[in-house]
Amino acid sequence: MAPETLPSLLAARPWLSIVGIGEDGLAGLGEAARQAISQAQTVFGGKRHLELAGAAITGRARAWPQPFDASMTDVLALRGEKVCVLASGDPFFFGVGVTLARHVETSELITYPAPSAFSLAASRLGWALQDIDTVSLHGRALDLIRPLLHPGRKVLALTSDAQSPAALAQLLTELGFGLSRLMILEALGGQSQKIRSTLASDFTLTDIDPLNLVALEVEAEPQARILPLGCGLTDDLFEHDGQITKREIRAMTLSALSPRRGELLWDIGAGSGSIGIEWMLAHPSLQAIGIEQHGERAERARRNAAGFGVPGLQVIEGQAPQALAGLPAPDAIFIGGGGSGDGVLDAALLGLKTGGRLVANAVTLEMEQVLLDAHARLGGTLTRISVDRAEPVGRMTGWRPAMPVTQWIFNKKG
Repeated sequence: MAPETLPSLLAARPWLSIVGIGEDGLAGLGEAARQAISQAQTVFGGKRHLELAGAAITGRARAWPQPFDASMTDVLALRGEKVCVLASGDPFFFGVGVTLARHVETSELITYPAPSAFSLAASRLGWALQDIDTVSLHGRALDLIRPLLHPGRKVLALTSDAQSPAALAQLLTELGFGLSRLMILEALGGQSQKIRSTLASDFTLTDIDPLNLVALEVEAEPQARILPLGCGLTDDLFEHDGQITKREIRAMTLSALSPRRGELLWDIGAGSGSIGIEWMLAHPSLQAIGIEQHGERAERARRNAAGFGVPGLQVIEGQAPQALAGLPAPDAIFIGGGGSGDGVLDAALLGLKTGGRLVANAVTLEMEQVLLDAHARLGGTLTRISVDRAEPVGRMTGWRPAMPVTQWIFNKKG
């Protein structure tokens, strides 16, 4: 067996410690965590963390750079030394541990977690953590709360600063959830911790500790904007100019796209963004890129994405197939039904991952012919979808057919 090299020996030894620390500071840490701090040649952390652990730090104390460097350059430059990183609570629950693990092998680090803010909040309130929804709004859009707003549900939301609870209360009131009760849990685990309660519509609290978490008991008014869990959301929930995949067709299209956790969708000809939005609503791990050549529609799709609580929908203003160049390979692709330029379908098929799904809808004869030709060459499944809606006919009611849709579903096997 060949002798191990120095790099391999270093990789086998945890040179990096990650210590979760709460507002109770060193008193809340075990002996192993305290030793990791005191034995480190360099200790990284936020200013607050370094102050909490100050009595145990014997090496260099280094505050995180501003702005925060997600590439962890300063930490990685000390690889092989004894380094300790301080984090809030559980470092692997919306914490710096997740960032570090992208750059450091697990064999190189050892972690001493403390209770997360969510765990502390649930224990203070007597809430069953497994039965409630949790979301981090720390440095992220408040709109992420929107899909969680269902009557009777309980939500724990980690916030960014002292102003976040008031902003959240305002958003809830605007969406028709003003009767919801907000509990502001401040400086949890520390000597100055406190819990204050108010209705969203009555929010007047001041002097809120920047380190806070909001617990929410959702109560909906009749006009509340509630986003159902099923696919095929009503068209009037979306802002659109008529260029929208209608509800019934959208439900069948999402079923055909068959989203799976962690996947990426290309929505070519995004229009209002409805397909990409419902794709992302299916699970928080899903991502989507919408390609839309009309600037006004692209902006509308972005507004819709925020309004549905999926601000991470990426909308690219451009025309396919040129706009597809350089995009990350998708697991699924949707091509809308109004027609598309030459080469779009071929470019989409080329970009699709092996094992991925492509769904294309046609409402024009020209686009239908493209799909018929593709089916003849490549196989797949062709379906004709027709929807009739009851509408007034004078003083009576009759069936009015919508434009039929031809749908081609193709699974790329190689």
